[in-house]
Amino acid sequence: MTQAPAPPRRTGRRHDREIIALALPAFGSLVAEPLFVMVDSAVIGHLGTPQLAGLGVAAALLTTAVSVFVFLAYATTAVARRVGAGDLPAAIRQGMDGIWLALLLGAAVITAVLPTAPWLVEVFGASGTAAPYATTYLRISALGIPAMLVVLAATGVLRGLQDTRTPLYVAVGGFSANAALNIGLVYGAGLGIAGSAWGTVLAQCGMAAAYLIVVVRGARRHGATLRPDAAGIRASAQAGVPLLVRTLSLRAVLMIATAVAARLGDAEIAAHQIVLTLWSLLAFALDAIAIAGQAIIGRYLGAGDRDGARAACRRMVEWGIAAGLVLGVLVALARPLFIPLFTSDPAVQGPLLSTLLVVAVTQPVSGIVFILDGVLMGAGDGRYLAWAMVVTLALFAPVALAVPLLGGGLVALWWAMALMMTVRMLTLWLRTRSGRWIVTGASR
Repeated sequence: MTQAPAPPRRTGRRHDREIIALALPAFGSLVAEPLFVMVDSAVIGHLGTPQLAGLGVAAALLTTAVSVFVFLAYATTAVARRVGAGDLPAAIRQGMDGIWLALLLGAAVITAVLPTAPWLVEVFGASGTAAPYATTYLRISALGIPAMLVVLAATGVLRGLQDTRTPLYVAVGGFSANAALNIGLVYGAGLGIAGSAWGTVLAQCGMAAAYLIVVVRGARRHGATLRPDAAGIRASAQAGVPLLVRTLSLRAVLMIATAVAARLGDAEIAAHQIVLTLWSLLAFALDAIAIAGQAIIGRYLGAGDRDGARAACRRMVEWGIAAGLVLGVLVALARPLFIPLFTSDPAVQGPLLSTLLVVAVTQPVSGIVFILDGVLMGAGDGRYLAWAMVVTLALFAPVALAVPLLGGGLVALWWAMALMMTVRMLTLWLRTRSGRWIVTGASR
């Protein structure tokens, strides 16, 4: 006698509980990460303007270097599939391959950055007074890049194991340690900007050590080997190539938008930076749901549950639309309240007020984009995600570059950004609707 399927309402509630349990801690850890740079900025800002300018250049270079390898965090997919298939030792072995890859990439980045730090700072446009501070901070902080990449890889492993609480605890602990070390080394030990860099390195190494302790304990508990496996590391690197293409294409979109805003004038670029900061903050909330989707979809497909994967996808899209609507309304209503917190210049406030309305209107679209991106990532559909993002970039670039030529302003530029998100939504929706992403089994 076959068992009757669960009522849709009960199934929806089960998915809601799973999404909330994974998304809330994920949001906390996502928000904690950018606070590292904010703490460094607050501490170094009291040393002087050249030091703060040097930090800005070095931090931008470090962020770029690390974000290129963000695909390491997407180990969630492979690990979650093996969890769904009931093979925890294989899931942990897969995660260890990603961690070993992170260490190798980190060592390669250190080798490249240390001797070229002065040249990189100069290319990035640091002034003569800021360049020495930028070089000092970059060289010291580069020593922590392997730890940063291990944190990315280990975070992906734990998310794949359906654990987003541990990354939250580690992120909060790392943020607290970074704040204490910065204050102690910069002012207490009198090391200046070098003290801030060493504080960040120590905090990142502490976070990596905490993650490794958790993963190693899990490996021993389930009898998984910790030794590096050349074939597994190579497979992890190959799986990361499409996601690297996707990430670089997305960063190109943001760089083009910033370059166009700079050509519009000082007030416009200032307003653009504020809008981009708020847009990124809104993205954290939506990305937290996407991370939950990535882990849940990977587990369902690993278990061979096609219907469960489809149902979870539908439910998460509903979450994305609802979250986008709520965030959009909040942005639209709160614009007059929080704009004075960022600037008192009327020349900046004018375009900022109008542009934020565009951001508010397009939040439901962003909600769908982030969720479907997480779903397809959870399905291991990286190749499609890469090509879809390249197509999106190819359509966005000429539209954005035409904005100043046609006499458009910042609002027009952000309508071009809205077009970019709409194209992403259409490409992701077509793929999801086709069902080709539904490939079951412990690996794709």
